[in-house]
Amino acid sequence: MKLLFIGARLFDDVAIYTKEKGINTVITESNPHAQNLDLADSYHIVPRGMEQPKEIAIKEDVDGVVPLIGIDGPLKELALLKEELERDYSLPVVASPLESVSIAGNKVKTKEFLLKNDIKTPEYDLISSGQKIPKEYPLVLKQAHGQGGKDIKITLSQEDVHSYLEKYGTALAERFIDGIEISVEILRWKNHSVPLVPVSKGKTTLDGIHPLEKLKKAPLHIDDITLEAETNNYNQAIRNIASDVADRLNIEGTADLDLIFDKSNKNTYVLEINTRPSGTRYLTAASSDINPLHEIVDMATGSWQNINVSKRMKDYYALEIPVGDYFSGKNNYHFREFHGENSWIIHGPSNHQRITIRGKDEKNALKTAAQLNLNLDNIKN
Repeated sequence: MKLLFIGARLFDDVAIYTKEKGINTVITESNPHAQNLDLADSYHIVPRGMEQPKEIAIKEDVDGVVPLIGIDGPLKELALLKEELERDYSLPVVASPLESVSIAGNKVKTKEFLLKNDIKTPEYDLISSGQKIPKEYPLVLKQAHGQGGKDIKITLSQEDVHSYLEKYGTALAERFIDGIEISVEILRWKNHSVPLVPVSKGKTTLDGIHPLEKLKKAPLHIDDITLEAETNNYNQAIRNIASDVADRLNIEGTADLDLIFDKSNKNTYVLEINTRPSGTRYLTAASSDINPLHEIVDMATGSWQNINVSKRMKDYYALEIPVGDYFSGKNNYHFREFHGENSWIIHGPSNHQRITIRGKDEKNALKTAAQLNLNLDNIKN
C-alpha cells in the first residue's frame, strides 16, 4: 500500500501510524525547508498548486491521496484535484468536494447554507461604507474569507465600525455573544458520518483572544448544566448538529464545526465549518482515543469503517494548555500519541507550544498539570 501526502507540516502526526501499518509514504511539499520531509519514505519538492502532486500521484501509482493541509487557501484547487483523480483514475482523495469547500470557505455562503437548512446561526447583516451602521454593540465584524481570527474585529462603537470599513469596505456583522466557544470534529467517508467529542474552547471575550491562547477542555461541560445526564444530552445534541451539517454539506475526510453557546438565552448557534484538519485534533485524540489524522489514513487505504470508530471511542478528560515555550525533549513525532489513562504530549512551534493532557477524569488531568508545573490560574478559559 502506497499513499501520497500533500503537505509535510502535519506529517509528524501520522508518521508512526503509517509505519505501523506498513504503508509506503510519499510527500509533496512546496517548501524545501519544511519540517518532517525525512519522515516519509520519499518526498518531492514541487511548485505551489496541485498539478505536480497530480502527476506524482499517477507516476508513483499510489493507492490514495491524503492532503495534510491546515489552511483554507488551497482547498478549492484540492477539490478540483479530487474530482479529476477520482473520476479519471479511481484514486481516492480524502478531502471535501468543490461545492462543500466553496460554501465552507466563504462566511456569507456558510450563513446562507445554515439558514436554508434551518440550522441556528447568529443573525447577521452585510454592511458597507456609506450605509446605515447598526447601533447595537458589541458587534463582531468579519470578512467573507479568512481563518484563525484574521480580519475579525469586535467593535464597541460606530467609530470602530467606520474605522473597520475604511480598511475593508464591507463586512459581515454579527451581534457579539457572551458565551462559550465550542468545536466538534467530524469524520465522514462514503456517506457515513461520525461526529467526535465536543470541545470547550473557552469563554468569548471582548478583546477577541484566540482559542489557541486559552485553556481548552474536553469533553464539553457548560457550567449552567449541572447534572451529568444533562451534560451528556447536550453533548449528544452538539454531535447531532455536526452530523447533520456534515451530511447536508457532503463533507468528506475530516472537518470541524465551530459553535457558540449563548449564556443569555441558552441557545447554541453554528458559526463556521472548516473542511480541513482541526486545531483541536489533539484534544479530540486525548479525550476520545480517536486521532482524526489516523482516521483519514484509514479512509485512503479503504480500511475505514464508521461503526468501528464509534466502538473504539473512549471517554477520558482532556486539557490543552498554551505554554509558549516549555523545555521538553518530547516535542517531536516520537511522542505524539497518548498512552494509558494519564498521559500528555507537547506540540506546536516555538513561542506557541501547547501541552495536551489526558486524564482518567478531571482530578487526574489536573494532577498531571501540577506535576508539569503548569499554573492554570493565569490562563483564560
